[in-house]
Amino acid sequence: MATELPVLKPADFASDQDIRWCPGCGDYSILAQMKKMLPTLGFPREKICFISGIGCSSRFPYYMETYGIHSIHGRAPAFATGLKNVRPDLMIWVITGDGDGLSIGGNHLMHAIRRNLDINIVMFNNRIYGLTKGQYSPTSPLGKVTKSTPMGAIDNPLHPLSIAIGCEGSFVARSIDVNIKHLGATLKRAAEHKGTSFVEVYQNCNVFNDGAWDYATDRQSKADNVLELEHGKPLIFGKNRDRGIRLNGMNPEVVELGKGISEDDLLFHDEKADEPSLAYLLSRLRNEDGFPEPIGVFRAIDKPKYDEQLNQQIEYAKETKGDGSLDKLFHSGDTWTVS
Repeated sequence: MATELPVLKPADFASDQDIRWCPGCGDYSILAQMKKMLPTLGFPREKICFISGIGCSSRFPYYMETYGIHSIHGRAPAFATGLKNVRPDLMIWVITGDGDGLSIGGNHLMHAIRRNLDINIVMFNNRIYGLTKGQYSPTSPLGKVTKSTPMGAIDNPLHPLSIAIGCEGSFVARSIDVNIKHLGATLKRAAEHKGTSFVEVYQNCNVFNDGAWDYATDRQSKADNVLELEHGKPLIFGKNRDRGIRLNGMNPEVVELGKGISEDDLLFHDEKADEPSLAYLLSRLRNEDGFPEPIGVFRAIDKPKYDEQLNQQIEYAKETKGDGSLDKLFHSGDTWTVS
């Protein structure tokens, strides 16, 4: 007889650890929305694991009343890959930052996304190294003056969603720490996706990079600077919802509605398109180039899952060749005696 799962509340996912983030940090909002969202999934806590690397965001597992691993700098996707392959019944979350995930961890992140194993990756992007006190990160804009770039950053910044879509990620999305309703809904969609979900969250570091996302969060300006994606809907934005995005050849351009241009002339969002080119184009829209920056789900498609295929191969090997023996393996083939 099946045992009914207990009804969980957000407080049930809060650990007994003191939260050690700076007052006003955007991480608090992400943590709150995660704890609020998880009970809606009806998933037992003992089958949820949060894995992180190093950085402010990587304190996250301590604050969740689930299993957790505070792993090595940049290597959380590798830990998650190993755990998901041997325990496919678990729900696994990778919590990382723009420094942890895109610098030392860039290689691991890229391969986790392309493999499409069934895990969820959330990247807190504050465009700075916060834990080590304010050095520039892989997402810091050109010219950014920090403790490690006193004359301004000269590295071209990486764009997390462009990388994820370039790896042909099956679920790619973006949200903002203070847009709590949107953030909670985005995290839930990521959790429900089968395959690797990658969510970038614009997160404010109010100590070392305060205001990095003001244009996307300020009440007076955000309507003109943020475009909320909806599947099957035209790309419309603005306080009066009178502006949109259309393609001029292969180039996107901002246009005004009602001046010989209708909604039908605009680009319509298709998150389920197998071809990732338009999703990639959306990931390249930048406020500094005069475009609104999209939030929401850029891509959500079904693809083969790495963990499922790996375990199918293992079962097939057992069926056709029998159970393996490490002792036989170690003593098989050529051996050498070193005298």
